[in-house]
Amino acid sequence: MNLESPKVTLDKSAEATFNFLSDVKNFESLMPENISKFEVLEDDKFLFALKGMPEIVLKKKEAIPNSKIVLGAAGGKLDFALIGHILEIDANKSEVQLAFSGEFNAMMGMMIKGPITKFIETLATNMKSAI
Repeated sequence: MNLESPKVTLDKSAEATFNFLSDVKNFESLMPENISKFEVLEDDKFLFALKGMPEIVLKKKEAIPNSKIVLGAAGGKLDFALIGHILEIDANKSEVQLAFSGEFNAMMGMMIKGPITKFIETLATNMKSAI
């Protein structure tokens, strides 16, 4: 399953955007209003839970300076990645698009497609005010 958020244009450089997303504790400010738990576990790992959903642990798996951040599932039964693509528009403007990628059976895919799509859209939208 591959899902993408709308592209969001930020009045920050690609470097500033990358630095913000590289610090996992900053993801707390991007979370939806229905977050019930957020905890930084390590410098590159955090746990969060949304009301009515199981806890999810994400770990930074890859970082390509100023262009890409990859967070992946850290444990649990599901393997997936949340990828932030950063594009420099000019010195003080960048564009971000979040992508979700994971392998799920058809039933699981149907159940999670809507909530995950809404989740990554919220993360992207919240970047405008958080970064």
